[in-house]
Amino acid sequence: MDNTPQSHAQEEPWRIFRILAEFVDSFDDLSKIGPAVTVFGSARTKPSQAEYRLATRVASALAKRDFAVITGGGPGIMEAANRGAAKAGGRSIGLNIQLPNEQKGNPYANLQINFRYFFARKVCLVKYSSAFVFLPGGFGTLDELFEVMTLVQTRKVEGFPLILMGRRHWSGLLQWVRKTLVPAKVIDPDDLNLVTLTDDPAEVVEIVERYVRERGTRAMREQAFS
Repeated sequence: MDNTPQSHAQEEPWRIFRILAEFVDSFDDLSKIGPAVTVFGSARTKPSQAEYRLATRVASALAKRDFAVITGGGPGIMEAANRGAAKAGGRSIGLNIQLPNEQKGNPYANLQINFRYFFARKVCLVKYSSAFVFLPGGFGTLDELFEVMTLVQTRKVEGFPLILMGRRHWSGLLQWVRKTLVPAKVIDPDDLNLVTLTDDPAEVVEIVERYVRERGTRAMREQAFS
């Protein structure tokens, strides 16, 4: 294997083409799905857990109101959301990341797109959604939550609804934000209003429908990452 600087320099243009192709293919597929909601959460959640059942219920409720449901395409909460959307007869989309030993696509996504690059996948998880639902998860879910919150806070994307489901899981984090970040003046008190905490799928649907009705999906997509 050639690991010289010259070989790396020759490889870089091809890497750029692979990245571009990943964006072109995924943009083409996702631009056709209509209004959508992305659901985030742990890949480790088991079907026996309450969080799995909650993800299934909220995805089913969204699908019945004609929202496509997008997930990261893997197991756990992602599987639960894809399962709920598919069983409700909705568009169930999985944006699966290729990993050496871990994630494999779940069988409930009726549109599955495979990604090699995490950053390309993250763009697509955000770009084609009208709202975001975060169920309990670990570092990956926290990364996605704070990245989307930052995009909304800095107005790089439209002020989409950010909904946290799982009060017991999220309450401690929100308390820490309120008691530590706000007094330190590293965020504004109003930044806490960027998120809504609820365990009620019907409330989630109501929030998303109200937002789409007021803003319109076309206008939102035209602004996203503009």
